[in-house]
Amino acid sequence: MKTSCISKKEIELGEAIKGEDIREGIFNLIKIDFPELDKEKYISLDELNKYRRLYLTSLIIQEKGELAVIDQDVLNAIKNNSILSENIIDENETDLTFGESIADKVASFGGSWTFIITFFCFIIVWMIINIWLLTTKPFDPFPFILLNLILSCLAAIQAPIIMMSQNRQEQKDRQRGEHDYKINLKAELEIKLLSEKMDHILIYQNKKLLEIQEVQTDYLEDLMKEIKKK
Repeated sequence: MKTSCISKKEIELGEAIKGEDIREGIFNLIKIDFPELDKEKYISLDELNKYRRLYLTSLIIQEKGELAVIDQDVLNAIKNNSILSENIIDENETDLTFGESIADKVASFGGSWTFIITFFCFIIVWMIINIWLLTTKPFDPFPFILLNLILSCLAAIQAPIIMMSQNRQEQKDRQRGEHDYKINLKAELEIKLLSEKMDHILIYQNKKLLEIQEVQTDYLEDLMKEIKKK
């Protein structure tokens, strides 16, 4: 079994990667930490994957310069080989203040058919009381100035409350967008890693097939020699 140039431990069968099979950028990155590595020495597949992640990180930093927080979260997840997932909705719901909770409930009720039908019935009852039931001394005679004042106050209070709820919704949408971006970026980088792994598997299989063919060729040559002798 072959020995890793990095860990100095024996490498399992099929997990050994020769220096000459490593991409130049990754090879140079490994040589920074382990200068004794050369084209004829071996490292394990796990060690190669670790430096592949570091190499991808360096490429992103070179391309984007200073990393944003969401990009850094993705790179940390790749380095640690961890799953990148969050439940943003649950986090937002648990962090609500009393005012935000009231604003959400008011906006939800104010934008429903229940509110529309209830308030329409209230207006009809108000008019009936002041036109027919209290004909001699209505408390709000036509043209219903008190009712207009109530409607104006309600609209003035309801509008900013609904805007508060909409601002919170925009914040949640922005966090969802950042979350989707992080997931997509990590998926793209992981696909690159899988491509590297597939390249290694194909190279390894091709080498094994060539080695088998060479052994078979040598065996056939020996048989032909034996046949000629006889």
